[in-house]
Amino acid sequence: MAIKIGIVVVLVLIVGVFAFISTRPENFRVERSAQINAPAEVVFALINDFHQWGQWSPYEKLDPNMTKSFEGPVSGPGASYAWSGDKSGAGRMTIVESKPGERVSLKLEFFKPFEATNMTTFTLVTSGTGTRVSWVMEGKNSVMAKALSAFMDMDAMVGKDFEQGLAHLDTAAQAEARKLGQTAAASVP
Repeated sequence: MAIKIGIVVVLVLIVGVFAFISTRPENFRVERSAQINAPAEVVFALINDFHQWGQWSPYEKLDPNMTKSFEGPVSGPGASYAWSGDKSGAGRMTIVESKPGERVSLKLEFFKPFEATNMTTFTLVTSGTGTRVSWVMEGKNSVMAKALSAFMDMDAMVGKDFEQGLAHLDTAAQAEARKLGQTAAASVP
């Protein structure tokens, strides 16, 4: 009798866990914005070319031993960047939309340690003496992501990386603008 009660309790717990997971959101969105003290065209060039991401992306430093490969055009739609490493997992980013000085949209695919496909968009707007950049990642929550969301806040975790990346983007864009002899004020009409 005790075994039957134990089995019923375990089944009720399993059903409860799955019921809880089913209440979690189907989609997620992480967004961070920052003022970048450089002209939009300078900022755009750093985002639109995956070869430049090493200067500012917070993910580039996670796994110094990861392998990287680039395919397609150097920048803009069709440009692709793949990575693989013990700490970084494996994935690929492909630029799907690129509007100079305004927007870059990427298809972001993760292969390891888990599979997922998300959209990432950088929106640039001239603001004051620089550029306001918004970094957004959106996607569907898999069953595993729904379960994990009960224990960790993806917005806080990924958002912190976005904030760090935007700060590094500001530093890289200012340095690039100085090299080009441009200032943020020069881009404001």
